[in-house]
Amino acid sequence: MNQQNNTRQLGTFSLVAAAALLSACSTFQNRPAAPEPEPAVVSSVAEQPPVVTAKMAQARAQLSEMVALQDRLYRIAGPLLINNADLCRSQARNLLGFTAKNKYSYSGEFVDAAQAVLNYGDRLEVASVLAGSGAARAGLRKGDGLVAAEGKTLPTGPNAETQAAAILGPLAGSSQQLNLTVWRNGGNQLLKVPVTRACAFKIDVGNSDNVNAYSDGQRVLITRGMVNFAQSDEAIAYVLAKDIAHNVLGHAAITKQAYTVGSIIDNLVAVRPDLSMLIGTAGVKPMPAELDAAADQLSLYMVARAGFTLDHAHAFWQRLATQYPATVLNGYTANHPSVAHRLSVIDKTVAEIKSKQASKRPLVP
Repeated sequence: MNQQNNTRQLGTFSLVAAAALLSACSTFQNRPAAPEPEPAVVSSVAEQPPVVTAKMAQARAQLSEMVALQDRLYRIAGPLLINNADLCRSQARNLLGFTAKNKYSYSGEFVDAAQAVLNYGDRLEVASVLAGSGAARAGLRKGDGLVAAEGKTLPTGPNAETQAAAILGPLAGSSQQLNLTVWRNGGNQLLKVPVTRACAFKIDVGNSDNVNAYSDGQRVLITRGMVNFAQSDEAIAYVLAKDIAHNVLGHAAITKQAYTVGSIIDNLVAVRPDLSMLIGTAGVKPMPAELDAAADQLSLYMVARAGFTLDHAHAFWQRLATQYPATVLNGYTANHPSVAHRLSVIDKTVAEIKSKQASKRPLVP
């Protein structure tokens, strides 16, 4: 995966690791006898948890929701990214197949929330494991502390994600297996993690309720509103695959919208996005019909190869266009208005794929 930037963002999709286990010991020394009792500083040994304010409670609830959404997207995206590595062409990479975070992955009151809800500290811990990846086959688990890679202790603290990615990226790219030391159940364990060939696109959940999805050539973002609208894993796979296909086909560069869409993604992955940026069209131009149709065709092959059914693709995109037509300026159809042409291509492609499946021919566009 691409190396993360230094901003504190919510729900990023990265293949990073970090952190030797740190332990801190407090040493208390007896004082000489004195007529006055010891100061109450000793109470710090059993420090009471902070009072949970309404703001902190809200932050914790919001963080829990966003982490759950990110985990769901990551689970659905797994087979799309892994099973279509050959279709992703030059955008396929050797990846480790997990995400890792620490409390510094979040900002402001969300640092407290990360500690309280997720038990994160200075070291990076496995946040999720990509289904079907080498990490999953090696037995890597959510909550494992990441200690070392190939015997090299990994960094901790505020910049651990970026620093660890700089170490792990070259290791994953140059070998078929990585020796990873993790902290689990009070001790170190060595796991031999095979690398996974997959489409190297970062998958994010957008912290907004508009029903949309975005791709900038390197990343795919699906908004919270789109997840809630789609509801089923199958429908979410349709949306993710469509924007993965746009990235594979280089459409952000062709339409010269990579910077505009990239700015929207940067904003929506923030803990507190500036939703005023979404007023109107947000500067996004409608996708040309021929490019949209090409992405629809490729995406349906990706969906089928990932093991999802195509039976409801037409109905989903029709329902989306009906409930959120192009007049909803910040909705999906406003950015992809060629609905009739898209649906005809979808029907033709679904029939083509089913014919190939029936005759056991390769599912290649």
